[in-house]
Amino acid sequence: DVKYHLGTKGEFTTATGQKIPVYLAANPSHLEAVNGVLEGIVRAKQDHKPIASFTVLPILVHGDAAMAGQGVVIETLQMAQLRGYRTGGTIHVVANNQVGFTTLPKDSRTSLYSTDAAKSIQAPIFHVNGDDPEAVARVAKLAVAYRQKFKHDVVIDVVCYRRRGHNEGDDPSMTQPLMYNLIEAKRSVRTLYAESLVGRGDITQDEYDGVQAKFLALLERAFSDTHEDEDENATSGISNGTATASQVQRHPQSTAVDSSVIHRIGDAHGAPPEGFSVHPKLEQLLAKRIDMSRNGDIDWGFGELLALGSLLLEGKKVRFAGQDSRRGTFVQRHAVFHDRVNGQEWLPLMNLSDNQGRFYIYDSLLSEYAAMAYEYGYTVGNPEALVLWEAQFGDFANGAQTVIDEFISSSEQKWGQNSGLVLLLPHGYEGQGPDHSSARIERYLQMAAEGNMTIARPSTPASYFHLLRRQAYAQPQRPLIVFTPKAMLRLRGATSSVDDFTNGTFEPVLDDRTIEGESRRVLLHAGKIHYDLLAERDKRAQSGVALVRMEQYYPFPEEQLKAIVDRHQGAELVWVQDEPENQGAWPFIALEMRRLGLDNVRVVSRPASASPATGSSSRSAEEHIAVMDGAFEGL
Repeated sequence: DVKYHLGTKGEFTTATGQKIPVYLAANPSHLEAVNGVLEGIVRAKQDHKPIASFTVLPILVHGDAAMAGQGVVIETLQMAQLRGYRTGGTIHVVANNQVGFTTLPKDSRTSLYSTDAAKSIQAPIFHVNGDDPEAVARVAKLAVAYRQKFKHDVVIDVVCYRRRGHNEGDDPSMTQPLMYNLIEAKRSVRTLYAESLVGRGDITQDEYDGVQAKFLALLERAFSDTHEDEDENATSGISNGTATASQVQRHPQSTAVDSSVIHRIGDAHGAPPEGFSVHPKLEQLLAKRIDMSRNGDIDWGFGELLALGSLLLEGKKVRFAGQDSRRGTFVQRHAVFHDRVNGQEWLPLMNLSDNQGRFYIYDSLLSEYAAMAYEYGYTVGNPEALVLWEAQFGDFANGAQTVIDEFISSSEQKWGQNSGLVLLLPHGYEGQGPDHSSARIERYLQMAAEGNMTIARPSTPASYFHLLRRQAYAQPQRPLIVFTPKAMLRLRGATSSVDDFTNGTFEPVLDDRTIEGESRRVLLHAGKIHYDLLAERDKRAQSGVALVRMEQYYPFPEEQLKAIVDRHQGAELVWVQDEPENQGAWPFIALEMRRLGLDNVRVVSRPASASPATGSSSRSAEEHIAVMDGAFEGL
């Protein structure tokens, strides 16, 4: 909505003829939201280069009020020296005009300086007079030299002023009359510097007038060129693809792998480094993974590792980050093992073959906003990598709602910027309370339009495996939102056979193939509730009830769903969900079904609620029983 939010890239030629690529990151009006994005872009580019060479320099430009007021600033600063995030030092330039829109420093910060947040990481801070261009240039050189020497962040606080208002139509004298009386009487920086140069005898007045005239002519030419291009189809210079937001995403026809791939990944879990002391509680897990790779009963955690490992064997780079993600919030992943004696780390997926893709998996800092932004930026900087960000619980992803709104859901439409970021959001109503139950499915579905992203909730390890592999090769790249399970991680019935991985591909809808003859009722649903409905159906001996799973919410699988509804013609259609009626997928499903002419679909769910879930585990269990009763009522 503001022209200079549109990113671009180009090449700067120095006085010595050296060419330096320059990249301006697209950024929204949400101040400082781009900070983590830029750091991720830089890290992605640096990961192509020798380790710790840090030949890409990130520069972040801040306003004084935003530097002091926006929490994402401190989140991004805390990344500076973390192994999963460091970029060899960022240069922060603060345009300190001593006012934030209409708010004075005394009302916008408690600290003496707007840059005091940077003291938390011991970054040097240079305060420099914006009226002295030579001093600013000296400080800039010093800042670059410091960054190159110590690979650490450094801050330049340019103390200056804003001659006009916050925007073209704003009159700042209404709110800062004394400040703007001084500014109106003050000569410009250019005038002051010119007088200094002429007064020192460095240049003559004629030389100054000539340089000024030449520069004004340059601006006029550029302005004229802009007018000539006005009728052309302008596109963002940062676009990393030719896709439009409505272009249909293409997927690989098959995402299956050979059984030898499954075996190799399983075997990697039985080959620790020589002398490695495995934790006694994990020895059984390692043996089980080898066994699963041959005999099946593959659980969610190993199914995920099979997806990542198979991509690595195909040369794909994989980056995975999140709070406690190396082990997994629910002790399910164990992508990294630690020697009990010396703390040495062992990553089985890093030892699959000599020519495999690079595998990075990091426990993130305790941040959602900057951390999710960083992973989004990484996908922009390296479109070939599969990048996954995991929330500790899906409920906490709303701490990064700005990133979801401004980048993930809308960047392609706004800027022509594609991203293949995968968000893994643990979700499930299992009596854990209002902050540990809901990833807010309804919010993501509300943002879904023009094919801007895929929103899925796979119900088996194999379905999840095929979904991740499909995402790695889909074109054009678009984000994937996955609502992942919690209790289902170890559910005995929720496993997959080896054949499920060596055949087929991701299916957006899974029909009930156990139904022979006519079905009386079709229970449409998604996720773990499938296994609850399955057990309930068996308990009630209701074999005429079809259980149809939606593995993908969006893009809405219209054709597949219509074919299944036709197959169960005459059956009552019911949408069943654990979430309250005003939440979860139902508001979206109801609209989509109406669009298909299926107005007779009714819902069985928890009652509408202001809170995502009750704080009482016993009440939650009662609500779940009521959902089960409602699903089979009247049969």
